[in-house]
Amino acid sequence: MNETKTSRAFLLFLLAPPLAIVLAVVAYPLCYNVVLSFSNANIYHIRHWNLIGLQQYLAVFREPLFWTILGKTLIWTVVNVVAHLVIGVFLAVVLHQKFIAGKSAWRVLLILPWALPQYITALTWRGMFHPEFGPINLLLAKYVHFAQSLNLPDWMVLHPQPWLSSPTGAFIAAIAANIWLGFPFMMVIALGGLQSIPEDLYEAADIDGASAWQQFRQITAPLLRPVMIPAITLGVVWTFNNVNVVWLISNGGEPADKTHILVSYVYKAAFGMYRFGWAAALSIVIFMILFTFSQIFLKTTKASEAAY
Repeated sequence: MNETKTSRAFLLFLLAPPLAIVLAVVAYPLCYNVVLSFSNANIYHIRHWNLIGLQQYLAVFREPLFWTILGKTLIWTVVNVVAHLVIGVFLAVVLHQKFIAGKSAWRVLLILPWALPQYITALTWRGMFHPEFGPINLLLAKYVHFAQSLNLPDWMVLHPQPWLSSPTGAFIAAIAANIWLGFPFMMVIALGGLQSIPEDLYEAADIDGASAWQQFRQITAPLLRPVMIPAITLGVVWTFNNVNVVWLISNGGEPADKTHILVSYVYKAAFGMYRFGWAAALSIVIFMILFTFSQIFLKTTKASEAAY
C-alpha cells in the first residue's frame, strides 16, 4: 500500500510541471477568452469591463462583413485543401513507383516548402507577385509577347496584373503561397499510407489486366482513405486558421480589408480596432465551426473504420 502511494505521488510530481504549463498556456487563455466574449471589453473598457451576456455573439452574426469573410474563408479552405490533397497524393504515387530514380533526394526537395518557416515562404511569395520586379509578372510579360507572335486569341492571353493592389489578385497570391506550403504534408501522409499497402494486391491486379487508373481507384484510394481522412481534417483546421500567409502576403488584409479570412479579421478586430469582446466572441464562433465540422466529417466518413 505504501509503495502504491509512493508511486502515485512520484507520478503526480512528474506530471505537475507539464500540467502547470498546459494550464498556463492553454486552459487559462481559453477560459479567459470565453469570459471575455461575454463582456463589453473594448478600447473604452480595457480594465473595467462588464459581462453583457450574448450581445457580442449577436453582434457577430448581425455584422454583414462576418458573412462576407466567412464565405471567403470557406473558398480559401476548400481550394487549398483540395489542391493539397490532389498534389500531395499525386506526388506520393509518383514517388512510390519503383522506376523513379533518386527518391530520397526528391522527397527532401519536395518536403522543403513544409520545413521552411511560413513567414519566410510568405514573404518570398509576396516578392514573386511584385507588380514590377516579381518573376510572376515578368513571365507573364514574356508570355504575352510569345502569344502575340502566334496571334493567339485574347482569352488565351494573361497580361501582367497588379496582384497585391487588388482584392482578387492578393487573394489568389495568398492561395498560391498556401498551396505551396501545404502539399508536402499530404504527400508525406500519403507516402506512409502507400508503403503499408501490400504489393500482392497490385500484382494480382496486373495479372487481371487492370489499368493504372483502375488500380488507383480500386486499390490505392480505398486503402489510403483511413490515413487521409484524419489528414484532411487536420488540413481543414490548419488552413481555416492559417493567419500567417494571408496576413503577410496581403499586408494585413489589404487592400481595404478585403482579403481577410476569419482568423485574420479576429486579429485585426482585437489589435487593430480594439474590439476585444467582439473578437473573443468571433474566435469562439470559429472554434465551434471547426469543432462541429471535425465531428461531423469524421463521423460521416467513418474514419475509424478499417479499410478492409
